[in-house]
Amino acid sequence: MKLLEGIDEKLAEFIRQQHVFFVATAPLSPDGHVNVSPKGGDCFRVLGEHEVAYLDYTGSGAETIAHLRENGRIVIMFCAFEGKPDIVRLHGQGTFVTLEDPAFEELAALFPNHPGARAVIRIRVDRVSTSCGFGVPFMDFRADRDVLLKYCENKGPEGLAEYRKVKNAKSIDGLPAL
Repeated sequence: MKLLEGIDEKLAEFIRQQHVFFVATAPLSPDGHVNVSPKGGDCFRVLGEHEVAYLDYTGSGAETIAHLRENGRIVIMFCAFEGKPDIVRLHGQGTFVTLEDPAFEELAALFPNHPGARAVIRIRVDRVSTSCGFGVPFMDFRADRDVLLKYCENKGPEGLAEYRKVKNAKSIDGLPAL
């Protein structure tokens, strides 16, 4: 493992080339559930040496937002499935900006428009590390899935707002989310 001072251009380029990343958060309670979510598509941006953001889509849960609301702890992991076997972890404190927040439009403009967007997750990165991915298999990228996009287009803004109200109000541990 190697600790880095921040995200330099070489590391930012590695991050841009990855098709998937993983987000992990946890509640403070030792009885709470740790959450790991895979993310894909063109939804991640390096904003600076110690700041990143990603566009968060409407989904069946809102664990990340609930955990960020409670304690802010978050880690993002990228691992290369092609090329050199590298793993990158970005630890930090996260916040979220929802659709209703006046800052949402400015942040969302950094990403391609997606009808399922529900928030932008911002992370102040305080630890950057790399490690070998010798045990990570090679996997070929075929394409991004379009299922979520079609689902969100069919549901429409009002349908998605209702869905989030019902499905994204609390975490699986009962913490407030959206």
